[in-house]
Amino acid sequence: MRVAIGAPHGRSGKTTVTLGLIAALRRSGLAVQPFKKGPDFIDPGWLSLAAGRSCRNLDLYFLNKERLAEQFVRGCQGADIAVIEGAMGLYDGLDLEGSDSTAAVARAVKAPIILVIDTTRMTRSAAALVKGFQNFEPDTEIAGVILNKVARARHENILRGSIESYTGIPVVGAIP
Repeated sequence: MRVAIGAPHGRSGKTTVTLGLIAALRRSGLAVQPFKKGPDFIDPGWLSLAAGRSCRNLDLYFLNKERLAEQFVRGCQGADIAVIEGAMGLYDGLDLEGSDSTAAVARAVKAPIILVIDTTRMTRSAAALVKGFQNFEPDTEIAGVILNKVARARHENILRGSIESYTGIPVVGAIP
C-alpha cells in the first residue's frame, strides 16, 4: 500500500499532514516507510523520527522512472505502507513538462495522491482548484483531499460539499 501527499503550492501543510498521517499509521501498529520527493535535508529527519524508519529520497532528476520504481520497492521492504511527501506544487518541476514533479514520482511508483489544500479565504473556489488539478494530467490519480486551515464547521461543509459534488473526489480530512 502507498500514498503520496501533494499540494497546489509549497507551504500548504504537506509536512504537517504527512507527519500526522505517519504517526497515526504507526500508532495503529503499521510499519510505515517514509519517502521525500526531491533533495530535502530537513523534512526527511522529521519523517524518519515519526516513522521510526529512515526516510528515503525519490528524485526523477537523478534516476529514470524504472530505477526510481526499483529503489522504491527496495525501500518498502518490511513496511506495511509507504507515505511519500511531495515537494512544492504537485506538478512543479525543473522543466516545462514537470518530468521530475511530485505527480511524476507518484505515477512512477503508482501511488494515489492526497491533495492538501490551504483553504484560507476560499469556499467553492476550492472545487475549481481541485478540478483543475484533477484534469491537468488525467493519468495522475488524485484519490482524496485534505482541507487545511478550515475556519469553522460551516466553512468545512461548503468546502467538502463543493469539492465532492464538482469533482467526485472525497474529502478525507479537515484541519482547523
